[in-house]
Amino acid sequence: MSIEPGQLQWQARHQAALAGRPRRRNLGAGAEHKLMFVDRLLATLVHLRHGVTQDVLGCWFGVDRSTITRAIHQIRPLLADRGCSITTGRRLRTLADVIAYLGDSGQEAILDATEIRVRRPAAGTPERDRFVSGKSRMNAMKTMVLTNLQGELLFCGGTRPGSVADITAAGQILTPPRKRRGRNLEHVQWLMAHHDAARHAHSSRRIPVEHGIAHLKNWRALARHHGRRDHLPETIRAVAALLSDQRSASTRLRGQKA
Repeated sequence: MSIEPGQLQWQARHQAALAGRPRRRNLGAGAEHKLMFVDRLLATLVHLRHGVTQDVLGCWFGVDRSTITRAIHQIRPLLADRGCSITTGRRLRTLADVIAYLGDSGQEAILDATEIRVRRPAAGTPERDRFVSGKSRMNAMKTMVLTNLQGELLFCGGTRPGSVADITAAGQILTPPRKRRGRNLEHVQWLMAHHDAARHAHSSRRIPVEHGIAHLKNWRALARHHGRRDHLPETIRAVAALLSDQRSASTRLRGQKA
């Protein structure tokens, strides 16, 4: 993330938040920030990448935990709004941007969903069971991941409770035929062999998006989300933006060395 543009965005949002509420003092008349923008960005990156608690980060930076909490809540939206970066330098922020990019470039994309464990809702919460995943039998939320055939992240979003099923097309489901005995055994064996070949081909095509999901979950904030559930969509988009920047920078560096 470029420091100057990010700092200007942070300052603009902070000033807008201050001006948007009744005040007794003029803007800028209060205490100075103990954490500058670079410190806030560093604290947010460490929290997302390594899952360091906000109490520990407060000790590291010599501030109160609430200051770290406020800093993360200010920087994380800036990271999430940047979108995924691709090798051409273009940024894809919405699903409409991804569809337009795929249409212009003629590339293909792979769509998959992944589950991220979250905290169990408190007792008495309405619709408490809707976060229980039918697949993992744990409290989770699902998010959509879209990559190209090279595993480059194009979009992450569409977060839903864990009880919501994966996106499926009923007419395209390949169900293995039932094993039969007796008559037409040779035909059944051909069907089973055809199903195994199709299943293997489908698994091979899913490898790039599975690698993309694995890179996302290398970040401790997404291996298991310990924060508020309504912060998870923003966290996913922030991590995806950072990962895409890292991949784009590595690709450019390899091109320069070549």
